[in-house]
Amino acid sequence: MTKISPEVEEMMQIEPVLAVSADVSFSSNCFPKYKLGPDNQIVEVPKEDDRGPSLKEVVERETMQLSEQHKRLSVRDLASKFDKNLAAAAKLADEAKLREVASLEGHVLLKKLRDALESLRGRMTGRNKEDVEKAISMVEALAVKLTQKEGELIQEKFEVKKLANFLKQASEDAKKLVNQEKSFACAEIESARAVVQRFGEALDEQERTSENSKTQDVEELVEEVQEARRIKRSHQPSKVIEMELELRALRIQIREKSIFSFKLQKELAKSKRAEENKSRLYAFDGSETIGSCLRILPCSDNAPHLSKCSIQWYRLSSDDSQEEIILGANKSIYAPEPFDVGRLIQAQILSNGHKVTVTTAGHIDPAAGLQSYVDTLMRKSNSEFNVVISQMNGQDYTSRSTHVFNVGKTRIKLCRGWITKARDIYSTSMQLCGFRGDANAPAKALFWQPRKGLSFVLTFESEQERNAAIILARKYAHDCNVTLAGPDDQA
Repeated sequence: MTKISPEVEEMMQIEPVLAVSADVSFSSNCFPKYKLGPDNQIVEVPKEDDRGPSLKEVVERETMQLSEQHKRLSVRDLASKFDKNLAAAAKLADEAKLREVASLEGHVLLKKLRDALESLRGRMTGRNKEDVEKAISMVEALAVKLTQKEGELIQEKFEVKKLANFLKQASEDAKKLVNQEKSFACAEIESARAVVQRFGEALDEQERTSENSKTQDVEELVEEVQEARRIKRSHQPSKVIEMELELRALRIQIREKSIFSFKLQKELAKSKRAEENKSRLYAFDGSETIGSCLRILPCSDNAPHLSKCSIQWYRLSSDDSQEEIILGANKSIYAPEPFDVGRLIQAQILSNGHKVTVTTAGHIDPAAGLQSYVDTLMRKSNSEFNVVISQMNGQDYTSRSTHVFNVGKTRIKLCRGWITKARDIYSTSMQLCGFRGDANAPAKALFWQPRKGLSFVLTFESEQERNAAIILARKYAHDCNVTLAGPDDQA
């Protein structure tokens, strides 16, 4: 049984209990409750609720709170705040000062609380003394945490101060740069103003000079006009007009005579070749223009049948000085193509060791309206022609369905609907010319080899479309640095 002396009660009443900071965290929300039992025995009141969290949980919670607080006050976040506004640094510094004051007050309060608990421990015995010692250990743990927190706050204060100095220096450097750029801009503006002023003065001087020169030129022109009028008045105008009319008439006569002379020369050449062909066994039948066909016909009963002869067609230069073989043209009929315009066409017939040569009376002329049709097509990005495939790779093509022959600026395509037979860009392996073999309509037929190993014979709807397709394809190929011709043609 424990007795409480009056002196102890008086001493406990005399010593005031100091207030504890609200930041202090205990294992429970209040001190243990006691009551006096019979014979003045101290009896602990049983707790209704479960015991509070253990000291380990309290330390972990406090550590987590300090870690979160450290994250909130980390250097990175402080740097972002200082980037937004330099005034935030001063505000954080003020907060740090307030925390120092609060921390100092906390140390004082904890020290007073510990002293009070020490004094109580000397007067208590038994379980009460254990509770007091437990409270003292909790106060000491809080003091250690508070000291750690103060160290962290001091470190943060140092970083805040360092950041504030850095931001202040950066602000001063920025002001210096702004002032420097401003001075540079002012100097450039002044320089530009000086240049503009010089240009203005030069323009004014040029205007004055041009006005003076214009006045001088006008005066000189007036003098020249007056001199010309004087010369004209001094001569007889009627004779001058008569001379001009005579000169004009002479020019017209010379032009007409040159045209007539050219026609006479052409007729003379035709008659000469016709006389030469009269003495021969064969002659040409057909118009000497592209879009038509030249056919070899026998002129005498003594002429061997063409089926028993070997035939080869040639194209000659305008002066008959150069002979070019037309490879593949070895039938009795040949349809001239755009390459033959302005040239002579010759056929050599070989029979029983005897060679007979037949030559056109004149040069091959272009077809009427072909050039205007080609000019119209060239305004488009590509041109399409309806064709029928007569042969493919040298073999007759059974299907007579209509295909589309597309001549573009960079490639040629042959297709039927969505099905593409061939599509190739212009290259050195591509060949295109009029068909030189045996066909139903050779003037409408075209030979096209997109690449080695693939060839087509296409029949167009008209002779004009066939020749226009050849001209367009060769023009576009020439733009791509490719010469498009027939087999072994000397393009």
